[in-house]
Amino acid sequence: MVASNPLFSGRWTLKKFNATVINDIWPEVLFFSAVATAVAVVTNLGYHNLAIGSTLLTVLGTVLGLVISFRTSSAYERYQDGRKMWTNISTATRNLGQLIWIHVPLGREDKGLQRKQTNLESIIEKKSILNLLQAFPVAVKHFLRAEQGVYYEDLYPLISFLPRYANDQAHESDRLPLWHTHPEDDDEEVREKEPRQPVNHERGETLVDNSKPSSRSSSRLGPKKRKDNFDPEAALPDVESEHPLRPARDPPKTTVYDFIPLLRFFRWVVRVLLKKARPGEARHRKYKAHVESNIPLEISLFLANYTAFLMRSGLVQPAVATALQGNLGVLQDTLSNLERICNTPLPFAYQAHLRMSLWLYLLFLPFQVVSTMKWITIPGTAFASFLLLGFLEIGQEIENPFNYDLNDLDLDYFCLDIQRQLHEITAHTNPDPSEFIFSPMNQPFAPADKRSAAQLVALGENYVTPENDAPAGTNSIRRTLVRSWRDVDKFTRKAY
Repeated sequence: MVASNPLFSGRWTLKKFNATVINDIWPEVLFFSAVATAVAVVTNLGYHNLAIGSTLLTVLGTVLGLVISFRTSSAYERYQDGRKMWTNISTATRNLGQLIWIHVPLGREDKGLQRKQTNLESIIEKKSILNLLQAFPVAVKHFLRAEQGVYYEDLYPLISFLPRYANDQAHESDRLPLWHTHPEDDDEEVREKEPRQPVNHERGETLVDNSKPSSRSSSRLGPKKRKDNFDPEAALPDVESEHPLRPARDPPKTTVYDFIPLLRFFRWVVRVLLKKARPGEARHRKYKAHVESNIPLEISLFLANYTAFLMRSGLVQPAVATALQGNLGVLQDTLSNLERICNTPLPFAYQAHLRMSLWLYLLFLPFQVVSTMKWITIPGTAFASFLLLGFLEIGQEIENPFNYDLNDLDLDYFCLDIQRQLHEITAHTNPDPSEFIFSPMNQPFAPADKRSAAQLVALGENYVTPENDAPAGTNSIRRTLVRSWRDVDKFTRKAY
């Protein structure tokens, strides 16, 4: 999501020009301006009168305006729905993290399904589950961007400890859907870029040579990190992978075709001619059979399995168990809604008909206004085409707000924000309330009584107001609280 002006925030580059729609519509604006120029020259210089009646302009202009407005509004509604869904993910993830970290007990004894477990083992267990919670929005991000598999720098380190096989035989055919690789991971070019790490298939573990320094950079695949200090993957576990890890964020490279769309047609023509000229050299990549797993769904299954274990073991109260199930349901519903937004574009027939209608309207526009606007027909047509085509292109760009365009939602920022929140939750030490409530730094009855909690406790049942104008005990406490309310009401209201 563009939080500030993308053109002028940070160092300006030509790539930031893509935040506008000018680079997409300027060929069309130039074409209709050229038509308007030709009409104005022929008519105003007296070669031939090309003017036609403007009745059609009035009728079609109103209809096209309404349709384009509907197109842009529907696209922005999808954009807003996508942002709301990510807010739901953030809220549900934060709630689950708090419930697990605070309500799941540490010290455990042998009882039913629960074995004896030390405090350290319990903390490791809960922190690992919170890492899975952190992995869920990351998996959703890659899922929405059609990036298959789990071998990414920001995803694999968080889930690498999950089981890989359906049984102890560790046969390739028994690999769980989560760990099925995408065909691109088996491509020869990928294997040539980075050597594979040796893997112990019996245990599903990577054999790391301890004589060499362990670093995620040895298994990275893709562009190098930026030169500044921003490297969020450095905060993740340092785990080696049997497959090269793809970048956490891999937007398509900006080429000259993004600024001059007309060249795409010539590129297509060249490709067609080359294929006809050299038909025997065409290559057809053969992929192995594979399973495209729904990674967020797989992660939610492990989370549901953990909550079921807590309930079967009696480690959480029924109200907490209900809250855990409810927030897991929110994650599932949100994933379905995001998939709906991503995979339900506006029908192509509607888009094509709207664009062709607008082209015809702009094509006949100079013929209808040249008799009254004269030479102003040229800039007038250019402005009208820029305005209408711009709104149409904006609707098409924000229709799917989950990609890498500068106007899309910043999914990477959302994932990092959730990561920070979960780590903040795990920094909470679950102290006994008595350890901080009765501190000398706490003044619970302020502003009427600014004595510390320790001083108030020392008074015992003989509490009296600072003014000593009420009998000791509960009556004094109530009078102090009423005075606090009166002081707050007085000090916090402006005098108008």
